[in-house]
Order: sequence, then C-alpha cells, then structure tokens
Amino acid sequence: MIAKLTIAGQEHAFALDRGVSLAIATDFQTVGPHHFGAPLAASQPLAVGAFTGEVATGASANCRTISLTPHCTGTHTETVAHLLRAPGDAWRVIPKTLLPAALITVAPEPARETRESTVPAPWGTDNLITERRLRAAFMRNRPFEPRALIIRTLPNDPAKHSTNATETVPPYFTQEAAHWLVAQNFQHVVLDIPSFDRMQDEGKLTGHRIFFGLPATSRDQADVARPSCTITELAYVPDEVVDGNYALLLAVPAIGGDAVPSQPVVYPYCK
Repeated sequence: MIAKLTIAGQEHAFALDRGVSLAIATDFQTVGPHHFGAPLAASQPLAVGAFTGEVATGASANCRTISLTPHCTGTHTETVAHLLRAPGDAWRVIPKTLLPAALITVAPEPARETRESTVPAPWGTDNLITERRLRAAFMRNRPFEPRALIIRTLPNDPAKHSTNATETVPPYFTQEAAHWLVAQNFQHVVLDIPSFDRMQDEGKLTGHRIFFGLPATSRDQADVARPSCTITELAYVPDEVVDGNYALLLAVPAIGGDAVPSQPVVYPYCK
C-alpha cells in the first residue's frame, strides 16, 4: 500500500505496508527503560468490592489499572508545556498526519574531545551529541525537506530497552546541536535517549529551551517561539531500519498532560 504526500509542491510516495514501530513496548512483563528514580510502569487487576478484574482468578472479565510516568518509563512525546506554568496537553499539539522525516545515525563524542558547550558544563566523562556529528550524518541531497529528524545513537545496544538511566549518564545534546536543529527547521525530533538534556543539569533544560524557542528564565506560553514542536524520547531504532528518508507518524492516545506515551512509526520512501 502506497501513500502519496505532497511536499513543497511535489508528490512523494511511501510504503504504508512496511511501517516499523520505534516504540519500546510497555508490556508490564519485562523491565522497561526508566530514569530519574521514577517507579517502573505497572499494571494490576482492578479490585472493587468483591470484584477483581482477572479472568485467570475467576473474574468474568479482565480489567486492569495502569500506572506509569510518561517522561520516565517508556517511549513518549512531549511539547513545550513540559516547561511552562500553564498546563497543556501534548496530544492536542502532536500532528495527526504523516510527517516527512529523515533518519540518521550518530556516534556521540566524548565531552573532553569537543569544544561544543552545554549548560551546565559537561563532566569530562560525558558523551555529547554534537552539531559536528549531526552535520556529518545529515546528507543535503535529499528528495524533500524533512520536518522531522530521527536520531539513532551508537552503540545501538538492545539494552536501551531496559536501561536504568538513573544509574548512568546517557548522551545528550550540546547547545550548538540544538541550535543546528532549529536552523534546519526541524520541528519534531525522535531520540533513543532518555532526555535531550543531561539528566542532572540543575534544572536548566537548555537544549529543550533552544529547540522550543523558550528563553532561559521564562515559564510563559507567550514567550514560546516554536509552540508546535515536539520531542520524542526513549524510542528505539532497530538496526534493520536503515538511515534514509521516511514518513513519520507520531501515534498517541488522547490523554492529558505535557507528555504522552507514544508510538513513532516510520514508513520508507518509495521515490
């Protein structure tokens, strides 16, 4: 099945029957990715009076209560509301259409080997996603201008499915890399790391703020320069999904909050 998108006045085709999910499944049977000390996602039978929602124990139907923290326990998509005083629902902002996208693979650089900066300054043992590496991975001769960028980091260890990032310092973006994303007019990024910024960054969230166009000290919607942008974190890009051109669907439920569990799905370009 082929879908045709008109991008900048030209028609491009994508294979809808070859879609691949980039979400890490939250199946409640295995330990999923988690960080910032948040409890693991959990599911348990609903218990109301004499009713317990589990057929295996004699109930007439299954009915479960789910507990999770979208930012910390699985693949999720967030908006600038993550940083604002006023509440906002991510699902209302996230596009409901296919997005022209590019997938690249990047090896983070040791902080001690680059002059690019972060706020606060990186530790010498940190690994950074730099503008230099993004530029090198992103080919300019593309058939269309992508609105979304999917970034796979190396090594692409399957352990990303269950990483406890509270105990590690995953790669994160430099200020220069964040500015480059804005300059290229990427409105949506899909990342396989827990956070755009360093997990322990004194609450600065500098990279988030650059990408969303929110000044360093502001918490106000009126100051946001890029209110329609989204960041998807804790995705996983299988090795068999090669770098190249895609259509991206950010599938999300209509659940309130500044971040929502999501399933990014990519469909390959067919020319």
